[in-house]
Amino acid sequence: MASKLVAIIAGVGAGTGASVARKFAASYPVVLLARNPDNYESLVKEINGNGGRAIGVSADVSDQNSLKNAFSQVEKEFGSGVGCTAAIFNASGKFTRKPFLEVTEDEFISNYNVSGKGGFLFAQASLPLLLRSLDHNPSHPPTLIFTGATASMKGSAMFSVFATGKFALRALSQSLAREFGPKGVHVSHAIIDGVIDIPRTKEWMKDAGPDAKISADAIADAYWHLHTQPRSCFTNEIDIRPWVEKW
Repeated sequence: MASKLVAIIAGVGAGTGASVARKFAASYPVVLLARNPDNYESLVKEINGNGGRAIGVSADVSDQNSLKNAFSQVEKEFGSGVGCTAAIFNASGKFTRKPFLEVTEDEFISNYNVSGKGGFLFAQASLPLLLRSLDHNPSHPPTLIFTGATASMKGSAMFSVFATGKFALRALSQSLAREFGPKGVHVSHAIIDGVIDIPRTKEWMKDAGPDAKISADAIADAYWHLHTQPRSCFTNEIDIRPWVEKW
């Protein structure tokens, strides 16, 4: 029988996306979206091997047709009446740090296309399924979560490219929260303020002391908490940082 509710995670890699996928896979079938299949294939195998259900779909969040094809595959796999109980947008434009006068137009546009335009396209694709999930009497309100960063709040010097996309994503989240919260969909934005402890950052901050980087699993726990909040207690923005982070 087709599953009635699934969780969809966009931007799956070795860090936050993988941790979020594992967390939600304990309760729902999960759909993992990434441009490169290498980012999800081993995780799909792991989740299915542990008794869960996962599929991976190659998708470019900045391309409308690519996302439409991805969501068509979701309905093909799980049935035309499937609802989305949680949609997590974890995709991000390239982390660009350089003097503004050295920034190229291509760098600016490509970054915005993922963080700004990508968030818009993912929300348009997922919200109909989130609203549909209300017909299935879900245990928790359908939830749309956007992963932000320090740059969502603060446009630091030489971060013009990265901050522009993250500012746009935060604005989108606020608008959607005000429009779809009254319809029963919990929309939340997470400010990840610090370095995430993933393989790529293994050599970073070695002298900062223990727990100086954010645990990806702890972020996943926070996202699950957002998902399980009742309608009487929606958190529309959460900020997450390690204890040593200056803010």
